[in-house]
Amino acid sequence: QAILVESGGGLVQPGGSLRLSCSASRIFFSIYAMAWYRQAPGKQRELVAAITSGGGPNYADSRKDRFTISRDNAKNTVYLQMNSLKREDTAVYYCDAEHVLTHSNCWGQGTQVTVSS
Repeated sequence: QAILVESGGGLVQPGGSLRLSCSASRIFFSIYAMAWYRQAPGKQRELVAAITSGGGPNYADSRKDRFTISRDNAKNTVYLQMNSLKREDTAVYYCDAEHVLTHSNCWGQGTQVTVSS
């Protein structure tokens, strides 16, 4: 069973930046597509950004100018750089790993991001 551990969340002022990390273990990381989702209180979980096993990024349109997803296969880690944060970015951010062949998924426990002055 894969283990995903997110880190890097916290409290940040509007306009600030955070870098989230998701460290994976017990999987052959390079054959997993990775993604970041988020869920705000009372709302459905939504896709923030995804990155293929080959490193190609995809973003939800509303976030492509502020967020950057990247991965380091040598470190079994995927990152989400978030800039110009807004109050509406407040949510729990989850890491997701999807096997490129079986499409099986596993999730991390989430990390809280709060944007507030």
